[in-house]
Amino acid sequence: MNQKIQGLVRRLLPALGIALAILVQAALPDDSAHPAATKSYYNFLLFFLLALSLAVFAFSFAFKKIRDSLTLKGPFFFGSALLLTLINLVTAKFALLPVIFFPSYDNILAVFIEQTPLLLKCIWYSFRLLILGVFWGILIGFITGVFLGFSKKVYYWINPYIKLIGPIPATAWIPLVLTTFPTPFGASVFIIALAVWFPVQLMTSSGIQNTSKVYFEVGKTLGAGTFFQVFKIAVPAALPNIFQGVFNGICAAFIALMTAEMFGAKYGIGWYISWQKAMMMYSGVYAGLIMIALFCTVIITALFKVRGKLLNWQKGLIKW
Repeated sequence: MNQKIQGLVRRLLPALGIALAILVQAALPDDSAHPAATKSYYNFLLFFLLALSLAVFAFSFAFKKIRDSLTLKGPFFFGSALLLTLINLVTAKFALLPVIFFPSYDNILAVFIEQTPLLLKCIWYSFRLLILGVFWGILIGFITGVFLGFSKKVYYWINPYIKLIGPIPATAWIPLVLTTFPTPFGASVFIIALAVWFPVQLMTSSGIQNTSKVYFEVGKTLGAGTFFQVFKIAVPAALPNIFQGVFNGICAAFIALMTAEMFGAKYGIGWYISWQKAMMMYSGVYAGLIMIALFCTVIITALFKVRGKLLNWQKGLIKW
């Protein structure tokens, strides 16, 4: 019985945390130093989250999967609600931090509502830039890695140059690249591709070189040609390393994306953050940071879904 009550309380914790946040928001007025938002967007968000948490709590009685997940994550969601409430107290309610740099939740959420067309345009520009850069970076990195990993001659002649160029941060090339490429868009794609290329080629070549020689000997005995040995033996064996390189490359790509967009781009999340900072509109800066977090989470989650499908036998070894 005690375990059932404990589980019930844990499942109810998210709703209790949001209810506490609503109570604090209603009981304490915002400090007069904060500019008033046109609407109470934070109140709308809190009531929506409260309704959602109560709905999930109700469904937990009927679905075991939801019940187990909510029992496990309930305390974390409660802690997250407490953290949001604490930040609300420090910023909006008591203005303990500089108002210009730490706006209220209402002013941050107002950016998403009132500048939706511009934000969507920035997200589209960043997504297009990221996809092109990551595509070319993975493609060239994979090809380079296969040649370096499989051919000793290529490794002998090319690897010293890669050791020299590869470790240089991609963003360090921005001044040179901007003067070389005819458009800032092409320069940005190159910078992102360069950031992705090095970890992908490094992990691809390393994975192929670490493949057991027994597999290649068996393949040769059975009459396998070079193409078969590369794409049926070496590459499948190196897939865990390749995905690790892609993961590292995408993380580097986001850094390169944000930096590249701050130099000459017309739109994009990085451009938006830089513009809002220049205008001293830090509510827009925080909105941009939230967009980056969501953007990055979606991309990496999708990558891990693909990895889980292709490497089902390694499921659970690397979690996200």
